[in-house]
Amino acid sequence: MKTIEKTLEEYKQAVNKVQAPPGLEERLRNALERVPAKKRNTSKAWAWAVSTAAAIILMLGVYEYPAFAYYGSKLFNGAGLNSLSFAEVMEQGFGQQVNKSTTLPDGTVLTIHGVIADDNVFRLYYNIDLPEGIEFTDDRIGRYHFDSVKGFLTDSAPLRGGGNPGKSKSQFAGYAEFEPVSPFSRTLTVTFSEWLDNGKKASYPITFDFEANKAMKSIVKEELSESVDVDQGTIHYDYITASPTSTIVKGHYELREYPRFSGKTRLYVNGLEVRLNEEKGQHPADFQLNFGPFPTRSIQSIELVLENFEGYHKINDPIPLGSPSDRSIKVGDEKFWIRSVTKTGAGYEIVIARNQFTFLDKGSLSVQAGGKIIPVSSISAERQWDLNNGNILWEQTYSFNTRDKPEFLLADGYQYIKTYKKKISIPVDRQ
Repeated sequence: MKTIEKTLEEYKQAVNKVQAPPGLEERLRNALERVPAKKRNTSKAWAWAVSTAAAIILMLGVYEYPAFAYYGSKLFNGAGLNSLSFAEVMEQGFGQQVNKSTTLPDGTVLTIHGVIADDNVFRLYYNIDLPEGIEFTDDRIGRYHFDSVKGFLTDSAPLRGGGNPGKSKSQFAGYAEFEPVSPFSRTLTVTFSEWLDNGKKASYPITFDFEANKAMKSIVKEELSESVDVDQGTIHYDYITASPTSTIVKGHYELREYPRFSGKTRLYVNGLEVRLNEEKGQHPADFQLNFGPFPTRSIQSIELVLENFEGYHKINDPIPLGSPSDRSIKVGDEKFWIRSVTKTGAGYEIVIARNQFTFLDKGSLSVQAGGKIIPVSSISAERQWDLNNGNILWEQTYSFNTRDKPEFLLADGYQYIKTYKKKISIPVDRQ
């Protein structure tokens, strides 16, 4: 248990390390550089410099409190938010009330109840109330969407959303998520749009005050510098950002070649698995894992487990081709099915089936026939082989230009989904 003095000292150090968001300094510098050059006048230049400095200080002062209060609040002090009810969000001590409405020309009312923001997303809670007597249908809800959120240093695109029927058939209660907003924004404008019956779009901007110290909270933001060795190289986990709305893990690959599939990484908090919502990357060498929020307020342990990833198995022995059948041949951890070996006018065709994400090394693929090594001449597109027992395999036809019947299939190895189960423990700062 930490002493109060130690906790206060750490908080002071954290605040002292606060920096303005990336790009703010550059924007200010560019603004100053755009001032046209004039004949130098010492007294006027000094007055201009003083006024400019005062303006910058004033601007930073205006944005200092809510933004710095946000940056200073990144502690283990929250839990996940899965409710569509903003009232429940407020009960957990999160979010900023907005309570702002706009009425569309047909009498439909959009009400923004509140917002919650963090390093991962900006989430907005809202209701849509149709005029009395009109009920929501799938077509009706499809008319409405949010375009963007804009403010100082903020231009956030929509990411996702969801919702459920409200208290009546004329009400829809939902949430919309956007890219993160800047904590230096004092007002935000969200654009709500409607597709009209004539095919045109009508937009309704709604502006409201934004109080970052109320809306924004993070639970964990930690640089990891952790890595896991795999057959083709190394997977690096660079940092984790956990918030009341979601958890994002980012990293990069250092592999001999880009992976065909990314495998599966699991996240556990206090031994409970956190749901993986999405996986993406801006570059083949980068990855981002979007998990749900932490399942508990009290954090005792955080672990990442690389469940599986692309592996490579080296094949040391030739694969016999003498008795084609639908029976499998086990090679390492995987199975292959030599379905047929057929003579054609150009040589021989061999049909080989395997699991969906198992791939023979094509560069070294050949057969032994008549005492010679014959390389593969062509490979067909893959196609499904339904075993009619709930399992589906994938087969391809491999052609070889030889008059002699192939005796053995030769390959350096194959790529496949390999089970690793390698664990990374993330340090937890218990208070």
